[in-house]
Amino acid sequence: MSVLPITLYGDKILKKKAKPINKVDNTVIRLIQNMFDTMDNADGIGLAANQVGSDKAVFILDLSHIKDFEKTKPLVIINPKIVNRSEELSVMEEGCLSIPQVRADVERPSSIKIVFQDIQLKEHEMETDGLMARVMQHEFDHLCGIYFVERLSEMKQKELKEILKKIKNRALKFEYPITEKDLSQ
Repeated sequence: MSVLPITLYGDKILKKKAKPINKVDNTVIRLIQNMFDTMDNADGIGLAANQVGSDKAVFILDLSHIKDFEKTKPLVIINPKIVNRSEELSVMEEGCLSIPQVRADVERPSSIKIVFQDIQLKEHEMETDGLMARVMQHEFDHLCGIYFVERLSEMKQKELKEILKKIKNRALKFEYPITEKDLSQ
C-alpha cells in the first residue's frame, strides 16, 4: 500500500468533526491499509483518518511494538462513541504525529467503555484502561476535532505557542512525510 503525508497542527481538517462511515468499500479499506502503513512509517501507535486528510470516522491503533503489549492485536475502530468514562483520572505523557516534537502530561479518565464498529460494520463494546484507553481517547478526540494540547493548562499552552506556530508553518524538520500545506483550505 502507501505511506500518506500526515496533516499538521493548524490544518483545518483536524478541527472538523469526522463523518460516520455507512459502507466499507474498497476506498475505505485502502484508506485503512494506508493508515497502518503511514502509522508504522512514523513509529506511531494510533492514527485518526483526519491525520491523513480524510474526514471519515475511523482510527487505528497498534500497541504491539510496546513492552507488555506484544500480543495485542492492531485495531480498526469505526464510528466510535465513548459511552462511559471513569471518574478516576490518570496522568500520562502524550505525543501526536500531527504535533511532532511536542510531548506533555495529559490528565484523562483512567478507563473507558467504547462502542464501535469493525471493518464489517459489526458493533462491538469494549471496556479498557491504561495505555489502550489513553490511545483510544486521544484518537477519539481527533475525530471530534480536539488536539491533545487543548487539554493542557493555559500556562502550558502558552509555553508551547512558539513550537506550535513552527509546526503549523512547517518550519521544522519532520521525520516522516507531511502535507505540504493545509489541504482543507
